[in-house]
Amino acid sequence: MTGSPIRVVIADDEPLIRAGIRMILTSDQEIEVVAEGANGREAVELARSHRADVVLLDIQMPVMDGLTALPELRRAAPAARVIVLTTFGERDNVLRALEHGGAGFLLKDTAPAELIRAVRAAAAGDAYLSPAATRHVVEQLASVRAVTRDAEARSRVATLSARERDVLALLGEGLSNADTGRRLHMSEATVKTYVSRVLAKLDCENRVQAALLARDAGL
Repeated sequence: MTGSPIRVVIADDEPLIRAGIRMILTSDQEIEVVAEGANGREAVELARSHRADVVLLDIQMPVMDGLTALPELRRAAPAARVIVLTTFGERDNVLRALEHGGAGFLLKDTAPAELIRAVRAAAAGDAYLSPAATRHVVEQLASVRAVTRDAEARSRVATLSARERDVLALLGEGLSNADTGRRLHMSEATVKTYVSRVLAKLDCENRVQAALLARDAGL
């Protein structure tokens, strides 16, 4: 292992869920589970005190639920990347979580390898949703957004260059940087530069917010 391990806090009120996640993550030598919490209040305190790199945050918890905890967590531990644990049945809640700065979401029945990839991606500063999950969630969440947001999204997207809009459209499809590069005949490094530029121009905190904006704008 090179460098410091990725420091992870798990927040879920079900002990068996926490134990399963811990077992999966600790199988990777570059990931360290530094603390576990059973509610949102504990998640906030543990993320701050343990200097977490990534927080896995359940939505439905006692004392303080994940949606309430998320903005507090972002203030208390701004360097921590938050991945929301959810089910497709909670998609309206996921929308709120993403808009509050969540780095993405995972289903509780996510495959072990994908869970590890998600934590690694979040720690590297990227939002993580599998391509299939991105397409599903963006399509479902877009249907509940107000018409007025569509107009706002089109106005924001109008500030982009043609190539930046191409990149944004593929973000909306859930493509990785590598896949986007192949589609647009660009290097992965160039795509990464374009993604950073698009996020800055659109004032989006992560790829997930940009994907939602792309769908609102009709890309």
